[in-house]
Amino acid sequence: MAQQTILWHALPIKKVFAQLSSQPKGLTTKQAEERLKKYGPNRLPEERKLSGAAIFLAQFKSPLVYILLVAATVSAVLQDFPDTIIILAAVIINVLLGFYQENKANRAISHLRKLVDLQAKVLRDDNQITISTSKLVPGDVIFLSPGDKIPADARIISQKNLEIVEAALTGESSPSEKNESILDPGATLADRENMVYSGTVVARGRATAVVITTGLETEIGKISALLKITKEEPTPLQLQIAALSRLFTLAIGVIVLLILLVGWLQGLPIIGFGDQARESVLLIAVAVAVSAIPEGLIIVVTVILSVGMQAILKHKALVRRLIAAETLGSVSIICTDKTGTLTTGMMEVDRIITYSEDIIIEHPAFYQHAEVLKDHDLITKISVLCNNAVIENPDAELEKFKVIGDLTERSLLLAALQRGIQKDKIEQDQPRLAEVPFDAERKYMATLHTLNEKQNVVYLKGAPDRILPLTTRVRINGKKVTLTAAKRQELIKKFEKLTERGLRLLAFAYKKIDQNKKTDLGEQLNELIFVGFIALKDPLRAEAKDALRLTRQAGIRTIIVTGDHKLTARAISQELGFGVKKENILEGHQLDELSDAQFNKILTNIDIYARVEPKHKLRIINAWQRRGEVVAMTGDGVNDAPALKTADIGIGLGSGTDVAKETS
Repeated sequence: MAQQTILWHALPIKKVFAQLSSQPKGLTTKQAEERLKKYGPNRLPEERKLSGAAIFLAQFKSPLVYILLVAATVSAVLQDFPDTIIILAAVIINVLLGFYQENKANRAISHLRKLVDLQAKVLRDDNQITISTSKLVPGDVIFLSPGDKIPADARIISQKNLEIVEAALTGESSPSEKNESILDPGATLADRENMVYSGTVVARGRATAVVITTGLETEIGKISALLKITKEEPTPLQLQIAALSRLFTLAIGVIVLLILLVGWLQGLPIIGFGDQARESVLLIAVAVAVSAIPEGLIIVVTVILSVGMQAILKHKALVRRLIAAETLGSVSIICTDKTGTLTTGMMEVDRIITYSEDIIIEHPAFYQHAEVLKDHDLITKISVLCNNAVIENPDAELEKFKVIGDLTERSLLLAALQRGIQKDKIEQDQPRLAEVPFDAERKYMATLHTLNEKQNVVYLKGAPDRILPLTTRVRINGKKVTLTAAKRQELIKKFEKLTERGLRLLAFAYKKIDQNKKTDLGEQLNELIFVGFIALKDPLRAEAKDALRLTRQAGIRTIIVTGDHKLTARAISQELGFGVKKENILEGHQLDELSDAQFNKILTNIDIYARVEPKHKLRIINAWQRRGEVVAMTGDGVNDAPALKTADIGIGLGSGTDVAKETS
């Protein structure tokens, strides 16, 4: 049963409970059972997978095959068995080749899927229990902790440092910070900080939330419904084959009629029986018609597509439908997602910034032990000591390290390992004594460590706008200097400039204190010494820049379509080698305000679409298709699935979600 469409993010939590006829202590078992009957299980209906027989029969769906089968039937009726055998052999070879390739690809896709029976912690009868996520209903109160996959769409009741990875749904690579605040009714999906959505993952913190929608009514469910109404259009080759088949049919029909007309005018028998059958005009007409049919064409097309499919496979790409191999060569527009497609989808340390110098991680200077790097080393050490991530296998090689913890802290730890700084070793030298954990309101974390026999040291990391006000001095080339208003402004400008380039910045500071000074750690967070920033970003895939360069050389236009912020998307485009002006960027809410006619006028001017939702991606692809362009869509998230299906060719990444791979 359909669940109500309500702007849950704009309601006070009391009204949310009232609308759901629920309460903070959850539902009773009886209420849950009644609602399960009313709303149905919390799962999406499984799509029917094509069986081997269905894939086999689908190979016959071609106008050329229809013509060949008709020709074979006529030849058999007229007892011209050699022609019948040749034509049927052509059809069978074509069908078997197509079936073999497509069935193999579909079996490979099936092996990529991992089916897991997910569990959820829920409050029932005022007791916390664990149940299958399929039994969740609207009004259930659920508990979320790090690593949990969100089982349904829910409104947050309370939370502690909650961050959710929503990349598969919104396209944002960085974890989204969540809170309990009431939001504006017009807030977009990516900006709804008081909501959690089915299929996303808890990166940090804990929360209690009340389920508002389940199954098909969730945001993931709506995308699933959108997939069902999205029709797959014929490929360019299919359209060309259909046109060629119509031309053959017309030409053969005209030839047959002309032969029959000439025979009739000359008084020849139209239909013959017995010994006269071979002299009949009809037999001559049919023989000419059958000989005119290019029965070898369909085999040649299938063989060429199979060769293309195998060539693509050598480049680690799997073609699910044989006909798509040709479409790939006809593409004129590529609409590409950003997160996980152009980029790796994993945050990494990009550079370390001090007052005097920026050092990019990939730069050789990062690995040198020059005097100028003393401050950079100190920042790196603070990022490791003021950090709760741990290495599960510290004795392994660098490439094989398994780091457990918050995504940002994992990135900091891995960058330090590149520099040769190991957490377990420096913790032995400076053991932790106390901690002020990261808090969404404070936006920083502080730790207290033993420095030597007489001193302890406080380390601080967090948001630059929260750290800078706590500092009075700054380290410049190893020396501590008063942080004047002018110097502070220089640091703020650095921070703002890098943020505009799509980088995420953390600030680092420290303070030495006398061991005899027995005070709470929180009281020591003042008059700190500022050391610098660490900038993190979702890095480009190694092959992305060359791939984009080759497509541009081939005359293919690339358009970035992302749920991320426009500044981040623009920064990525510049890194890829093609700068985009501000006027060539359009956001999802701006697209909503345009009529189709208005959108068509500016369509060719837009190179980046930011903060878009699945419906926007469909509209963009359809607009280009109406112009006669062959559109490819690349993506890896659930939010890309409808667009992958509606595009002339959908390219789902192997590292992406099952939904993206299944609909490509």
